[in-house]
Amino acid sequence: MINKAQLKTGQATARDLIKKSGLLVTEAEFAEMEVADFGLNNYPTEGAQIITFLNTEKVGYKAICLAKRQSLPEHWHTASLGEEGKEESFRVVYGNLRLFVPDDHKIEWPNIKTWTPKELPCPAGKQQFYTCNKELKLAQAEQVTLPPGVPHWFMADEGGCVVLSISSWARCALDPFTDPNVIRETVYE
Repeated sequence: MINKAQLKTGQATARDLIKKSGLLVTEAEFAEMEVADFGLNNYPTEGAQIITFLNTEKVGYKAICLAKRQSLPEHWHTASLGEEGKEESFRVVYGNLRLFVPDDHKIEWPNIKTWTPKELPCPAGKQQFYTCNKELKLAQAEQVTLPPGVPHWFMADEGGCVVLSISSWARCALDPFTDPNVIRETVYE
């Protein structure tokens, strides 16, 4: 559950990051921004500030703002409602994104590091729910596309980041998460 102080902090963080990124966002879009803790009550360590620009039956377009070292929990996009799972591209518009995929996922990327489970830079005490250990570091203006069904999680570096998520249809409320405690619909106090 997001309390009023966390909501204000999340909104302020997202506004600051968006301003630094140069991305143009309307007041109406800011008003609809989700400040999410994924039901884990571990905000801002696990959470995200998400602005949805477009979500039709075919295309999803969002800005995901992450505060310093904030993680969006491990999840994947499976087939549902008779549709193939979502293909998702991430493009960094500000800061640095640390994207984690499974060690066995075949991907070409110039800057890959594989972590041992013990060393993985995930939220403390949560290693069993952050199993993807191959890190791709994405800097500003870099992008990568993940096919449907690939587990992934990501976090911001020290300065926070803004990343665009451009995808095929988005049914985020139906996405499975490794952590069974995740509740995808945000509850505000």
